[in-house]
Amino acid sequence: MTVYTIDPLTDTRWSALLLRHRDASVFHTREWLSALQNSYGYTPVVFTTSAPHEPLENGVPFCVVTSRITGHRWVSLPFSDHCDPLVSTPGDHHRILAHLCERTARSRRRWVEIRPLSTGAAEAPVAAEFAPSQRFYLHQLSLDPPAAELFRALHKNCIQRKVRRAERERLGYRSGRSEPLLHDFYRLLIQTRRRHGLPPQPLQWFRHLIATFGEQLTIRVASKDDRPVAAMLTLAFKRTLTYKYGCSADGLSRLGGTPFLFWQAIREAKESGMIQLDLGLSEVDNAGLIAFKDRLGARSVPITRFCFPRWRARRTLGGGIQCVAHSILRRMPARFLTTAGRILYRHFG
Repeated sequence: MTVYTIDPLTDTRWSALLLRHRDASVFHTREWLSALQNSYGYTPVVFTTSAPHEPLENGVPFCVVTSRITGHRWVSLPFSDHCDPLVSTPGDHHRILAHLCERTARSRRRWVEIRPLSTGAAEAPVAAEFAPSQRFYLHQLSLDPPAAELFRALHKNCIQRKVRRAERERLGYRSGRSEPLLHDFYRLLIQTRRRHGLPPQPLQWFRHLIATFGEQLTIRVASKDDRPVAAMLTLAFKRTLTYKYGCSADGLSRLGGTPFLFWQAIREAKESGMIQLDLGLSEVDNAGLIAFKDRLGARSVPITRFCFPRWRARRTLGGGIQCVAHSILRRMPARFLTTAGRILYRHFG
């Protein structure tokens, strides 16, 4: 069976497939793909067994990432927590991956990374000689219960108590996508990424997200006496709200800004008819982040990323090198840290 390629940014069949396919997420959307292209220069492409001018029955999206540092590769999809193949049968998925493996084998410089979500979607990569490369937990919160029940499900000491502390502190709350909100968010992001020994994503990335998603994107900021103490960025698609970025001010966690914002997001998502809050990924060894999301009442789902060829899955940066890099980044002034992000992030996808 022939495998075709389409441009998801111009082929209207792609958006139609997203609307009717149950596994479509915000990371499949033209908005997300357009922001990736405009920010990092990645070229989006969808592989499908549907012929041109026929209804699109399936598709697996990728971005072409070209880098002398991390290698030339196809990724499904960069900076995305997960990206399920939009197929109707495992056979279609296997044929698409086998086609991509054949193309990769003909080019020494390329490799492939996929990030399926569902267990079923992970069977085809194994059959196509992909190897597991990274494992995470994905945290999902059902919004079906009433709001009062959702609040009772929050951990009493670690979440409920801090939400009430934030209310006693009379934290201010603003939401939207204005330039002042973006700047408040980004200043906190720089502080948070420095604490973690990482550069912040480029500011232009967030501007492109705002431009493409419009009202589907929300920045929430909690403030004390007009000083931002916590912020988050969420994306809406269909009936799922996706928490994508969060950050907080140094030394002010006692005010409860972050739990307060999560409760605001849960409450507002519930009121707008959303049925699920996607809380994003945690690395399997990040016990603190896993515990925090569990205390929000979320369900944890193990997910695995895969690479082809297999040897790529074993090629990771050494722990000692990572520790040195984190130590250096924690000491960088903000302007150097943001410059590092602008230079490096297009290689990280």
